[in-house]
Amino acid sequence: MTTLITGEHSTELLERQGELDALAALLDDVREQRRGWLVLVAGEAGVGKTALLRRFCDERRNSARILWGACDALYTPSPLGPLIEVAESSGGEVEALVHGAAKPYEVATALMHELGRHAPSVLVLEDVHWADEATLDVVRLLGRKVEGVPALVLVSYRDELDRVHPLRVLAGELSTSQAVRRLRVDPLSPEAVARLAEPHGVDAAVLYRNTGGNPFFVTEVLAAVDAEIPNTVRDAVLARAARLSPEARDLLDAVAAVPPRGETWLLEALAPEAIDRVEECLASGMLSSGPEGVVFRHELARLAIEESLPSDRRVILHRKALGALAAPPTGSPDLARLSHHAEAAGDAEAVLRFAPEAAVRAASLGAHREAAAQYARALRFGDHLQLEERADLLGRRAAECYLADENDEAIEAQRAALECYRKLGDRRREGDSLRSLSEILWCPGRVAESERAGREAVAVLEELPPGRELALAYCNLASLVDVVDWSQRALELAERLSDTAIAVRALTFLGFAASLRGRPEGIEKLNRALELARRAGLPGLVGNTFDMLVLALVHTRSHAAATESLDAGIRYCSEHGLELYRLYLLAYQARSELDRGQWAEAAVTAAAVVRVPRASTMPRTLAQVVLGLVRARRGDPGQSASLDEAWALSQPTGESLRFGPAAAARAEVAWLEGRHEEIADATQTALELAARENLPWLTGELASWRRRAGIEEAILEHAAEPYAAQIAGDWARAAQLWTALGCPYEAALALADADEEEPLRRALDELQHLGARPAAAIVARRLRARGATGLPRGPRPTTEVNPVGLTAREMEVLALVAQGLRNAQIAERLVLTAKTVDHHVSAILRKLDVRTRGQASAEAIRLGLIGQDR
Repeated sequence: MTTLITGEHSTELLERQGELDALAALLDDVREQRRGWLVLVAGEAGVGKTALLRRFCDERRNSARILWGACDALYTPSPLGPLIEVAESSGGEVEALVHGAAKPYEVATALMHELGRHAPSVLVLEDVHWADEATLDVVRLLGRKVEGVPALVLVSYRDELDRVHPLRVLAGELSTSQAVRRLRVDPLSPEAVARLAEPHGVDAAVLYRNTGGNPFFVTEVLAAVDAEIPNTVRDAVLARAARLSPEARDLLDAVAAVPPRGETWLLEALAPEAIDRVEECLASGMLSSGPEGVVFRHELARLAIEESLPSDRRVILHRKALGALAAPPTGSPDLARLSHHAEAAGDAEAVLRFAPEAAVRAASLGAHREAAAQYARALRFGDHLQLEERADLLGRRAAECYLADENDEAIEAQRAALECYRKLGDRRREGDSLRSLSEILWCPGRVAESERAGREAVAVLEELPPGRELALAYCNLASLVDVVDWSQRALELAERLSDTAIAVRALTFLGFAASLRGRPEGIEKLNRALELARRAGLPGLVGNTFDMLVLALVHTRSHAAATESLDAGIRYCSEHGLELYRLYLLAYQARSELDRGQWAEAAVTAAAVVRVPRASTMPRTLAQVVLGLVRARRGDPGQSASLDEAWALSQPTGESLRFGPAAAARAEVAWLEGRHEEIADATQTALELAARENLPWLTGELASWRRRAGIEEAILEHAAEPYAAQIAGDWARAAQLWTALGCPYEAALALADADEEEPLRRALDELQHLGARPAAAIVARRLRARGATGLPRGPRPTTEVNPVGLTAREMEVLALVAQGLRNAQIAERLVLTAKTVDHHVSAILRKLDVRTRGQASAEAIRLGLIGQDR
């Protein structure tokens, strides 16, 4: 919205020059360096984000190409909603893909090409807090690749987001990118509000207190020209609307009922007698016009008008909108919009017609959360559906919830579908529904329930002629119990059915099991499965196979091969919108970085995983283990919370690969803190299970900590070679093997097992180099007990906890810089002189090797020096 100064139609903006200058500098950089930037423009509703961006774009229409798209304020948003506007402006491949059934990664790639063809380009995506999942995927991909195109991408959103809002997660992920910046638009100061209030004779202090400096609230209250200032913006909006003629108010009602805009042809259907009152509404400042129709200047005003409508009037408008939108004068009907109006009109028949179609459309674009919401909408109106139709909708909703990681909702829907099939006596679908339920239950760690459902599925389906459902049930059990037997059964059935997808699943499980047991043919099988999935064009299975291949490589400390597969896998999953598999791969990357001594990088990667509020426990558990170990090994505070969560998530599952690493981490921390008596209990159950399952790397890791606690046991034949050498007392051989594997911390701990001064000194040097203070202190004490002198002290505690050597005071200053404070404000906060803060900021920029404060914030986040949500 536009902040007013001397009248309703003034276009001068107050207190926004700094933001305009920042955007101008980035666009200059785009033009000069031929590189791109993505800016996250955040602020509360009504603060003026749109006005700021429109002013910036209006001033550059002759020097840059401008593309603009806004998200819909529908109950369930249209897939790729803002990109439809962009596509219609750009045409070509982008338009064809957006209006087709393209995946988000295809749209993002085409959009990147389009932006690169016209330099410089400015792409604005407005109100992304309403964005559908497919749009968020496109933004995610743009953030990762924008540096390679000469474009400035501006993404605006309301910052009143709860912790689990998908956009908050996305913003956290993008914060680590060098090409992403944040721009916060703040409310007006009391001085600015006073300037606006002066011509109206309004008490500025009261105005500021009632509006909080929100420009929209301020201008709406002033425009209402009431004797008293309304307490809410609703009062201000309705007071302003009351000044219009009855016909103009009818038109406002119609526009309010049809977000995101009122096209002329649509308004003619809703309010034909009022269509000639558009100019009156525009002149009032309530509406603004665009190439496709009229819109409210601010969504808060639209909501205020919509909520004030009598219920019967609201229903009539939605029914008229439904009829008109079902047969638009051009183009295809917007299914999401039709579904929205069908529900608002209470038209069950229309909901059941349009909502499932909208769900299919959303799912085809990767917008699984929106697809699940559309199926839920249909089910709310499905009381009179046939049982088979209801079961089908429930199963579809369960599948979409599962893909969106809404596991509780997926389980509820799948159980309801299962009951429908049982009532119908449809044994094949009953068995397949049980298999699906089993797969969903596994994700949040309900492993025992998952296994019961999986076995019941096989029992039901084996009573019937063998088909694809039985092969899938075999694959599911292979992931839960006796992987070799069930995978072989699935593979044999897949060959009889000529089903490549099932063959890939079975081969993946066989390869994974073999590799965990140390057999080299396991990795060969996994690579073969990966190639089969690629050739068959099965992206979901490619992502799943990358997941299991990388886990096997990281688990067996094959870090060189793991790094290569990680790069390829993360790139593939990013390009194909497979965010769930990408999340798993990031967790494995964090563990690999930890093992290779790259602790700062490991903390950043693990934090990126933990920020995502997924219900699936595997990646979150591994990421919390990594965070806990980084902190424990450095001697930093906060390791207990991470490791406690990892244990709470993993221990109930009874799965070695989930709670084994958490148990080993607990044992290591107990050893570092001198609580050796706790190691036996921490590792006993996990060790017994790992040995029984013949997992040599996990067995060896757990046994090695028990040996350091003085527990002797005959476990060598079950341990991987480096651990076996360690447990046998051959510290030199163990150190050599760990060094060859690229694991410096483990190599140093092996040297620390020696009873000679020279290897102990080498261990101390390496541990100090890594910043491993607690372990270094243990080795130093052993050396002093032997009478050693002249031991190195290691880096100062104030600088060793971060990878760039910032002092404690510089860390304090950096945290405030990241919050957007200027030097004078920082000086006041820390009770320092402004000159001292200037010196600290200069030192921070030098140590981080950056030029600007914004770059310093981004680099600090990337290195894990400060949190993401600043």
